[in-house]
Amino acid sequence: MCFDADAQPPIPVIAGGAIDSAGLTLTAADGNVFKAFRARAAEPGGAGIVILPDVRGLFPYYEELALRFAEAGVDAVALDYFGRTAGVGDRGADFEYRSHVEQTRFGGLNADVAAATAFLRSPAGGAPRSVFVVGFCFGGLVAFDTAALGLGLAGVIGFYGKPTAPRGDIPAAIDLIPKMTNPVLGLFGGADTYITEDDLATFDAALGKAGIEHRLVSYRGAPHSFFDRSYEEHAEASAAAWAEVLAFIKANTVPA
Repeated sequence: MCFDADAQPPIPVIAGGAIDSAGLTLTAADGNVFKAFRARAAEPGGAGIVILPDVRGLFPYYEELALRFAEAGVDAVALDYFGRTAGVGDRGADFEYRSHVEQTRFGGLNADVAAATAFLRSPAGGAPRSVFVVGFCFGGLVAFDTAALGLGLAGVIGFYGKPTAPRGDIPAAIDLIPKMTNPVLGLFGGADTYITEDDLATFDAALGKAGIEHRLVSYRGAPHSFFDRSYEEHAEASAAAWAEVLAFIKANTVPA
């Protein structure tokens, strides 16, 4: 599990930074109906972001994260993975997500991400000039992979998504590098036993060889899923990671 059920993003609240937020349902091209949560920026900066959760799908952590992005001037939509298998009803902290994760397929995830990006580009989503994707753990791998989907993204950001191995039929990000078309930012815990230094070195070298603009950052001593307010001892790493995210978005957003 990436985060505890009561985890919160380690980002200070900016009062008045979000103009509105709401739960919604989106429909993918294959007919799948899935849950999502949107947050609009009161002072948009021209960027929008699709948030890909960890293995539990959409839950409060990611709704809060969408609000923090909106407060930073980035319109955001967080999506759920399990519309095809669990529907769009409310779920408690005891939701048995594992069997649903096993039923996810890369084609379905692609359709859902495409629907979320289309929503962001609509007036209801804020119609930002530049759209990004960010993901965490399971979603981090999917986020890296979206760089190869031809969605016209401005950049992708992966928090502790293992880039060198597939998950089910979800390809390893390193295998999709020849199809990647946008900058990549990867943020990792240096003490993460699941993602090794060799994994990052291999991914880094492959991205460089392909000429993909990228930055991979590993925070010494930080564990997997360090980006959590309850990890007070890793507050410095979390603050640095958030600064990396905002700088990456700013650098790759089309000027007005």
